[in-house]
Amino acid sequence: MKDLLFVLPFLLLCRSANAQGCALFYLLQDNKTTQLAVYNKKGNLNGTIIYKTSGQPVKGSTVSAILHTTLLDKEGKPVNKGISNVKCSNGALLMDMNLFLPQQQTEQFNKANAKVKNAFLEYPAAMQTGDRLKDGIFNMEIDNNGVKQILKMQIFNRKVTGAEKVSTKAGAWDCITITYLVKLNIQTGPIDIPLNFEATEWFAPGFGIVKTESEAGSAEIVSIQ
Repeated sequence: MKDLLFVLPFLLLCRSANAQGCALFYLLQDNKTTQLAVYNKKGNLNGTIIYKTSGQPVKGSTVSAILHTTLLDKEGKPVNKGISNVKCSNGALLMDMNLFLPQQQTEQFNKANAKVKNAFLEYPAAMQTGDRLKDGIFNMEIDNNGVKQILKMQIFNRKVTGAEKVSTKAGAWDCITITYLVKLNIQTGPIDIPLNFEATEWFAPGFGIVKTESEAGSAEIVSIQ
């Protein structure tokens, strides 16, 4: 009995410590509103992404949240809304892969009915230059006004390539840089439309993604409230 009385508080302490290791990720903070500015390859504002976070109860060592996402065009008009999931377990961040869809595809399927199998991209608790991170695969079946389509996205060859300080309108962070490749394919009947590109993101440990950049443009945090 004495051993049991010792173990139970220890387990509770471990769960608390694991939850605290996740507590500062901005996408997991309840009732937070985060805005990201989206720029085209010329550096001109092309839209805004708004995340509103609804936190969920801690289960064991896992913290989770629901993201209500709104995409605005460059005039500030809503063009798409969606719901995503984010989790953190033992300090490792797991992000819903639908958050990584390019803006063009997100707008394209705005009014379509979609069936999505949940898939997450993992950011380990401890990362250092030279690390290779897990790949992610995302599939979506789409009914676009009676036209059946299948979207497949693969994010692979993820590498931690260095460290850099990043400053935006929302603040400054010490980040690690992660490069990766994206293979996107949209199938409509027998016709395949492929899209392949390379991207770089700046990830602040314990906080989250601060900035992303590819040949199409970039996105960065500009406000957290």
